[in-house]
Amino acid sequence: MAERAGCEATRHDRLVEALAGGLEPVRPLPAPGIRAALWLGAALLAGLLLVAEAGMAGFMLRMHVPDLALAAIGAVLTAITAAYAAFATSVPGRSGRWALLPLPPLALWIGASGLGCLRDWIAPGTDIPGVHTVTGCFSFLICVSVPLSALIVVMLRRACPLRPNLTAALGGLAVSAAAAALLVPVHPHDATATDLLMHAAAVAIVIAVNGLAGGRLLAPSSRAERSGSEPA
Repeated sequence: MAERAGCEATRHDRLVEALAGGLEPVRPLPAPGIRAALWLGAALLAGLLLVAEAGMAGFMLRMHVPDLALAAIGAVLTAITAAYAAFATSVPGRSGRWALLPLPPLALWIGASGLGCLRDWIAPGTDIPGVHTVTGCFSFLICVSVPLSALIVVMLRRACPLRPNLTAALGGLAVSAAAAALLVPVHPHDATATDLLMHAAAVAIVIAVNGLAGGRLLAPSSRAERSGSEPA
């Protein structure tokens, strides 16, 4: 009996060694703040390229208008906090309350932007944009959001979010806020109600697409299907 038990223990040890021998060490992910900073660095690089192309004159002119400056600051802070919240909630065990982090700057962004609806009363000489200009801003927001969305989804997939739709929606909020901030240097006119409605539509589309499509890509079932389809 003792010899038989010893043989079984030896086989068990060999099996464990064989299984463990094929494992590769897993490199831990950087902290959420570092990953958020890397993504924000990519957005900042895009902003610097836009400023270099468009110049600082229009940007500085708009920063002297209080509500436009506050809206830009709110968009930047929303992008920063939403990006951190997205990467924080992508880590298993982190509280879902991180989703509340972007709410204060989001309120500032929405509130300051909403003053554009009163632009005709506050500043009667407002430059009213045409249809082509408004649709151009909409296209800019969508086009800028596509690469930023792809990048943040790829970075979030390296973690294992237990709330994939929430994490993806926070990523979409970060993307839409970053795109809105990047629009400021090249925005050709003051904010108006029509313009803001188009901006809101673009933001809603980006968040919805990220929340739905991004959530599916981040879901554990998607990872399992992808792993199962890969050749051994």
